[in-house]
Amino acid sequence: MTLQVLGTKAGMSVGYLSQVERGKATPSLGSLSQIASALGVDVDFFVRKPKASDGLTRSEGRARFAISGSSIEYEQIGANLPGSELTSFVMNVPPGYESELVCHVGEEIIYILEGEISQTVSGRSYTMTAGDTLHYFGVNPHSWANKTDRPARILWVGRMQYAESGRTARSVSDADGNEIIVPLQP
Repeated sequence: MTLQVLGTKAGMSVGYLSQVERGKATPSLGSLSQIASALGVDVDFFVRKPKASDGLTRSEGRARFAISGSSIEYEQIGANLPGSELTSFVMNVPPGYESELVCHVGEEIIYILEGEISQTVSGRSYTMTAGDTLHYFGVNPHSWANKTDRPARILWVGRMQYAESGRTARSVSDADGNEIIVPLQP
């Protein structure tokens, strides 16, 4: 369908539709409804609001995966909701597993579901068992291990800012427009 035909059906100018198409104009919901009607689709075709059911994962249908070379099995429990900043997994950790020491921008919360995990954050070690939680910023060097002979399960929730990782500060403008440097560390 050409913009001319769409414009006639929607009751809008070709110039306006061209601007919308190129991202130079944003239609109101009313205009979007007219465009949708002209195209023979529902307005939801363009605007999708997440429903509560979109965030539901059931145990039996949950995506499970492993990263090549790792013995950890992950269960994806979070949904990819538009605008969401959280990531979450249940991690099934075999006996004897030890992670590498990492440092990144973001924050993490771990909750031990089963077994025992030794977590180290900024050089301080914690022995955690079922029901224990730890919340920390990723800029603090951290690692963990299952030093037992039994599997462990961890609920991991985090906000990873990959674009910021490796940086220790960022520049922002203050109220007067002056550039200031803000540390990323808490």
